Amino acid sequence: MNIESALSLEIQSVLNSLYGWEQAPKLDQTRPEFEGDFTLVVFPFVRASRKSPEATAEEIGAALMNSGSLISSYNVIKGFLNLVLKADNWSIFLDREWNNLQFGHGSSKDQKVMVEYASPNTNKPLHLGHMRNNFLGYSLSQLFKASGYEVVMANLINDRGIHICKSMLAWQRFGDGETPSSSGMKGDHLVGKYYVVFENALREQTQKTIELALQGQYNGHSPAVQERYQQAWSKLEAAKEDKQISKLKDDIKELVRNQSELMLACQDMLRAWEAGDPEVLHLWKTMNGWVYEGFDATWKRMGVSFDKFYYESDTYTLGKDLVQEGLEKGVFYAKEDGSVWIDLRDAGLDEKLVQRGDGTSVYITQDIGTAQLKYEEFGVDRSIYVVGNEQDYHFKVLFLIMERLGRSYASGMYHASYGMVDLPSGKMKSREGTVVDADDLLQEMVDAARETTEALGKTDGLAQEDLNALYETLALSALKFFILKVDPKKRMLFNPAESIDFQGDTGPFVQYSHARIRSILRTAPSSWNEAADTQLALSETETALLKVLAQFPGAVTQACEQYSPALVAQFLLDLAKAFNRVYNEHSFLKEPDAGLMKRRLKMAQMTANTLKNGLAVLGIDAVERM
Repeated sequence: MNIESALSLEIQSVLNSLYGWEQAPKLDQTRPEFEGDFTLVVFPFVRASRKSPEATAEEIGAALMNSGSLISSYNVIKGFLNLVLKADNWSIFLDREWNNLQFGHGSSKDQKVMVEYASPNTNKPLHLGHMRNNFLGYSLSQLFKASGYEVVMANLINDRGIHICKSMLAWQRFGDGETPSSSGMKGDHLVGKYYVVFENALREQTQKTIELALQGQYNGHSPAVQERYQQAWSKLEAAKEDKQISKLKDDIKELVRNQSELMLACQDMLRAWEAGDPEVLHLWKTMNGWVYEGFDATWKRMGVSFDKFYYESDTYTLGKDLVQEGLEKGVFYAKEDGSVWIDLRDAGLDEKLVQRGDGTSVYITQDIGTAQLKYEEFGVDRSIYVVGNEQDYHFKVLFLIMERLGRSYASGMYHASYGMVDLPSGKMKSREGTVVDADDLLQEMVDAARETTEALGKTDGLAQEDLNALYETLALSALKFFILKVDPKKRMLFNPAESIDFQGDTGPFVQYSHARIRSILRTAPSSWNEAADTQLALSETETALLKVLAQFPGAVTQACEQYSPALVAQFLLDLAKAFNRVYNEHSFLKEPDAGLMKRRLKMAQMTANTLKNGLAVLGIDAVERM
């Protein structure tokens, strides 16, 4: 049991004795400007104590002192009880945990969690935005594993739809039989190339028509289309607000695009796919095959993996039975055109289409069915969807639908929403081919790691094969750490140059700290791990290091509860800095006192183990030499 848990149990016993309080109290780290190791907020106990917050804190503190407590003293600041641990607790903690390779890992929760992430479209290669998704999803999986959950890592691949047909149609018309082999391109890059080709051709085909349409001159392909255009044009003429004008112009542009020859041909191809046309299916399977080979290579280099793959082409009709069930239960209702809807206005949302009038699925139909399939296949207690925040509304609707359908697992469904990734040059756009390609970025990071490492003269004594592995690991740690150290809910700006810095709050800085410790331990005398005198006084920096180490189990638990690997990343930075302060202040291998040397080496061992475990939670391999 770690120090925080032991103290929490002791406080719980005191609270029960004083007030009949049975719940476990929550402890915080004492703020640096106050004396103390842990702080108890006493406001929750005021009603039971029938005293002021200050008097309640004094009463709890005095009771802890009288109980043979772990604490040596306490102080009260308004409603906050700051607790100072006895000094020997830190030495005992080190003696108990210094070589515990599972330190920070929780006991089994006997619960199963599915984390769904990646979810790429098969019309383009992975890019920087996908990397945040993959790194976050994989790290959340490792967090839940470290916290004692059984985890299934799932990937729902969006392999069908109009966007897939765009690449297929462009390859048919402009590809001239090009393949990954003939072009020397990765399959996902080749297919992505034709997605951009389609968009460029569509832009060229519709540019003049859009210009005329925005001037009120457009003749639709049918009376219905013309009527839609006239309605949009009338609204545009009457609009006064810039935001409304911009949206109406976009609506007109999209209407013209959708009625172009290219888009109509694309829609015909999608209908042929859904009808099982052999030629279209063959092309679809061939091009998707190219993409999967490319994806697999990128995922392997990124260091992420999956236990289960779902494919939209298999799941897009799954929800129809549940839609029928919802109609029978009165959860959904049908309109005159046969379309099926749910009214969520009582929950502050809107009416939502769940099935078209012709009986075909919409995106949420598939998600309803897939949610049921996940539960039937794996019996998961929690189902976590790692998807960008542009889908916040979609998941609110999905979770409410599953709840109203009476699914017991609905309460365990959670959207791990995250912000988009921007570059110094602005937003990425797939249609225009201005995204940051994942493969290109990975190679740039490897090259940057090589240049930085060589410039610092840290390559001595390593064979070329080992150096190549080192550059790859450093590049991935820089990239992953830079992305994961940002709270997932925040939009982030990615700067490759900052991420590879060995001195900043970066992955390479943490890696260098770990490698430094491993170097110390490799050259330490063979007897260093024998019993040391735990009565030797700890210096201020040594105590500070042990206090940080003791926070690791809590950091993992909190990061898991808040779905935020950023909390572990910040912990690792704090730990690396705390160790470096001890390293700069004290001698390790040249310490003349054998007892002090052994204790410091045990601190080093525990720090290295914890850095390695923390990096693993972020999906990062720790390097042994740099």
